[in-house]
Amino acid sequence: MVISTTVPVQNSDESVHSTFGSRYVRSCLPRFRMPENSIPKEAAYQIINDELMLDGNPRLNLASFVTTWMEPECDRLMTQAINKNYVDMDEYPVTTELQNRCVNMIAHLFNAPVGEEETAVGVGTVGSSEAIMLAGLAFKRKWQIKRRAEGKPTDKANIVTGANVQVCWEKFARYFEVELKEVKLREGYYVMDPLKAVEMVDENTICVAAILGSTLNGEFEDVKLLNDLLTQKNKETGWNTPIHVDAASGGFIAPFLYPELEWDFRLPLVKSINVSGHKYGLVYAGVGWVVWRSKEDLPEDLIFHINYLGADQPTFTLNFSKGSSQIIGQYYQFIRLGFEGYKNIMENCMENAKALREGIEKTGRFEIVSKEMGVPLLAFALKNTSKHDVFEISDSLRRFGWIVPAYTMPADAQHIAVLRIVVREDFSRSLAERLVSDLQKVLKELDSLPSKVPVPVAPTKADGSENAEKITKYWMKLVAKNKTSGVC
Repeated sequence: MVISTTVPVQNSDESVHSTFGSRYVRSCLPRFRMPENSIPKEAAYQIINDELMLDGNPRLNLASFVTTWMEPECDRLMTQAINKNYVDMDEYPVTTELQNRCVNMIAHLFNAPVGEEETAVGVGTVGSSEAIMLAGLAFKRKWQIKRRAEGKPTDKANIVTGANVQVCWEKFARYFEVELKEVKLREGYYVMDPLKAVEMVDENTICVAAILGSTLNGEFEDVKLLNDLLTQKNKETGWNTPIHVDAASGGFIAPFLYPELEWDFRLPLVKSINVSGHKYGLVYAGVGWVVWRSKEDLPEDLIFHINYLGADQPTFTLNFSKGSSQIIGQYYQFIRLGFEGYKNIMENCMENAKALREGIEKTGRFEIVSKEMGVPLLAFALKNTSKHDVFEISDSLRRFGWIVPAYTMPADAQHIAVLRIVVREDFSRSLAERLVSDLQKVLKELDSLPSKVPVPVAPTKADGSENAEKITKYWMKLVAKNKTSGVC
């Protein structure tokens, strides 16, 4: 008897172990319509992973303040919680408790007037953008309640800020119909001037927003001076205008490096503070926090109560469903690092920023516009003697893998263009030295290229032009403009 050893033939694509030996790498990924057929999970993973290789390396993205590295143990905790919807507080009470613990720790870190065992007023958010929206809504509602009680109109609310505020403040103003009154900047002074800010305050001002760590140059605004000046104006006018501190970048820096600096709830007019857990809070995006001085600073009618998820749940957020992973990651960092650990990391960031500053200054090509006291970053502009601009340098650094943004300052300092390097936890001294070395290579290469903006040749009377004098004046203005733009 002959026994057949024939094996049933399977679909050749499904039986191929090598994704690159299959048909799936010979066709383009869908861009507009969902595909008709399924594909193996290995193939789906590989071809998407390959496309993602063309993204920049997050660790070399020096444009971003956002955390790009966490310990593997925290990665595991966050991955395990990836299927938990935070809003289901009755279903996930431990996660809710962890959020409340984080709020309490942040409130005490910011010197909120709450007892050791007293619950603080605050909430976790999807970044500081949502936190700012919530704080702004609380200020607007408090102002409206007060105005209605006085029989006054409530349709002309405004917020006073510096022109250096992050775009989320502009979004809040536009979305919720609040006028944004901006204190303009000037060359050499790239944060809000407290004196000018207080001068702009009127009876319709719902709050003055100060920034602890400007996005443009990392500088801390003088919240103490703002508080003192505003206290005096409130006494003269009876308006009682409050302060909000946007501590998105600096809130997890100042308590550890500058504990004596008064910017938080130690100042009586500071009613709310937001901070980004996904920046120097050392958690992956996106998580933010907003805390209030007291319950009286958060109007009760902004808090909603729902019971269709199991039990009565108070909620004050713009988002409903959101992941729990970042909340758990934040709590991990707080108990893992403690005050000591955060202090050590922030000190290292500042030391590496200092080393980077020294290396860039040694090139002799740049003016440093950031301050040593503030967020650990470096903002620097080309000196007027340069033939090229910062945008060329930014483009050239990408060839080495570095993502270093170039941008112009807001009004009235928009003629100043700078590069900015944010020093995060995972930016080591060796990386700083490598960046300086690559920057020197870029400068040397650009020196061999013609100027991006041609320098005009001044006309002379020998040219025979009847308009030589007018053209000369125009030429002088053009040269002056090029110099102030960092191009000559």
